[in-house]
Amino acid sequence: MSFVNKAKNFANGLKEKPKYLYTPEEEEEFEAYISRNFGEYSKVYHELYSPDIHVDILIIPPSEKRNYYKLITMGMGAYKMNVPNQLKGHGLERAELVAFLPPEWDLKIDNSIYSWVIGELKTLSRMPIIENSWVGLGHTFSNDEKSEIPFSKATKLTSSILLPAVTNNFGEYHVDLKLPGKGTINFYQFYPLYKEELEYIKQYGLEEFSNLIPDEELLPIINPVRSNYCETKFNNIEEQNVKLNDCEEEIEK
Repeated sequence: MSFVNKAKNFANGLKEKPKYLYTPEEEEEFEAYISRNFGEYSKVYHELYSPDIHVDILIIPPSEKRNYYKLITMGMGAYKMNVPNQLKGHGLERAELVAFLPPEWDLKIDNSIYSWVIGELKTLSRMPIIENSWVGLGHTFSNDEKSEIPFSKATKLTSSILLPAVTNNFGEYHVDLKLPGKGTINFYQFYPLYKEELEYIKQYGLEEFSNLIPDEELLPIINPVRSNYCETKFNNIEEQNVKLNDCEEEIEK
């Protein structure tokens, strides 16, 4: 973003305040919760212009024990999502997003090859407002209607899914924060997918897909050039289905 555009956004931000915000007390509780469960953040990406929610991204740097970045949104949960009637009252109305990145990742926002993760976190944070809907565990998203356009020139990943967030305690996958003024804030892990993986999940479910992931890659650190877990698996299953349909047609004859 150019200096001129940044200045315009800053000026607009001074005029038009966000509609949905955490109170200062809620922000303090939020930051303390992040420190306890994910680690101390060293940097924050602040938004210059936020007409609806104000989405900051907290950056927790790699450490010797956990050698990867942790990115966590702060502000998405200030908005109460429009969950389906059958799910109301179950504490699913508010959410924040988490993403893990390898230590060599370039976190400069103006580097489009790497900044797509930050862009996706911000886009997904506002999706419930734009569509008057909600996001939750297992929800999938695509960069385009056919899931064919990659997130950047440096990857062939085109889609994503929300997983249970992983904290410093790797056995703890379900993490949520209880804020007196807001209720439950759920944390979901942003995990990019290839087109074939998205199709596999839609057809066979997340549990079957997770069985395809090697044990050493179960921690959801984003790797833009990782293996496609379903590239051959999905094609083989499709071939089997075609053969099965052919057999059924022969039997009918």
